[in-house]
Amino acid sequence: MRCDIESPLAQTAAGATAQAVLSACVHCGMCNATCPTFQLTGDEADGPRGRIYLIKQALEGDPISRLTQTHLDRCLSCRACETTCPSGVEYHRLLDVGRAVVAEKVRRTWPDRLYRWAIRTVVARVALIAPLVAAGRLIGKIPARTTAGRSPTGAHARRMTLLNGCVQSVAAAHFNAATTRVFDAVGVNLTQTPGVGCCGALDFHLDAPEAARRLARRNIDAWTAALDAGGEAIIVNASGCAAFIRDYPDVLVDDPVYAAKARRIVEHLRDPIEVLREMPPKPARAPRDPRIAVHDSCTLRNGPGLGGAVAGLLAGLGYDPQPVADPHMCCGSAGAYSLLQPDFARRLRAEKLAALTAGAPTAIYTANIGCWLHLAEASPVPMRHWIEAVDEVVG
Repeated sequence: MRCDIESPLAQTAAGATAQAVLSACVHCGMCNATCPTFQLTGDEADGPRGRIYLIKQALEGDPISRLTQTHLDRCLSCRACETTCPSGVEYHRLLDVGRAVVAEKVRRTWPDRLYRWAIRTVVARVALIAPLVAAGRLIGKIPARTTAGRSPTGAHARRMTLLNGCVQSVAAAHFNAATTRVFDAVGVNLTQTPGVGCCGALDFHLDAPEAARRLARRNIDAWTAALDAGGEAIIVNASGCAAFIRDYPDVLVDDPVYAAKARRIVEHLRDPIEVLREMPPKPARAPRDPRIAVHDSCTLRNGPGLGGAVAGLLAGLGYDPQPVADPHMCCGSAGAYSLLQPDFARRLRAEKLAALTAGAPTAIYTANIGCWLHLAEASPVPMRHWIEAVDEVVG
């Protein structure tokens, strides 16, 4: 697809990225077949091909309206379209550029700006999110608190660092505790690195890219020190955070110092499933309730291509993962999407839960804190992180 990007964007790294992605697109429309929002509305502008045309118009300087912004906002950034594109179009990279350009040209209403600011401000700060999590538990919107359990006491030669997370550290601290115990069982000391905080994804996707870059640089500095001190890898058990961290090189592409540092961080980034596939833990007992369903989050399935990896590991530990129809379909969480597009998010959640519970599982296991929170609110069976299933039989 030809695109004449207007200056000065054409002379930037973002412009070059957009040009490369657009050039790869042959506008065949195969991407629409796996796009969740296109399946909901049937509107071409709510599918990847239509959004690509909208972004192209914006980049070329054509007049755009709030309607263009609406269609881009409705995108989940799930990247399912990329898995079916025969031309290898990296749609999410174009979307990041397009959204930024449209945000500059179409000013949001003040209630929308205030709402987005509130989400960014509250979610990334533990002191502010804690009261909301407590309130959510009281009214049944967030699962009851789970005891973190024991901390491992073993000392191992292999050392890795774990991202604590924002919402996860408050709403589901037991995820990190279970991850630490499982890694201890396979001979790895897993500790948190001082100075690491929010990954920056919410800021970046809610019209505050410079704030996101500040957070990314802070994390990169802390992780670089940890790697220099002998750390083997950076473990992120929230696949949504990991997806954004993998994009750090793009986020900091214009920073001559941190772009290279970001690439080093990505080279050492690992989801727990990547480590445990190489070092399978040995079960000490059989699972209490082996019949389960596994929700492959979009950020685990479509980005790093790890779809099916969790189910395979759990099956090897004695679990019985049930088949799930349309595993590529997003659950509707998608970071702040469930807050900004509640109607679409609820409809997608209903479809996803119907698919996940069709096999009558005793629990549903996921890889992302956002999916866990979103699905748990309406799930008829318990929602858990898949590392808890490993911890149950290995610990």
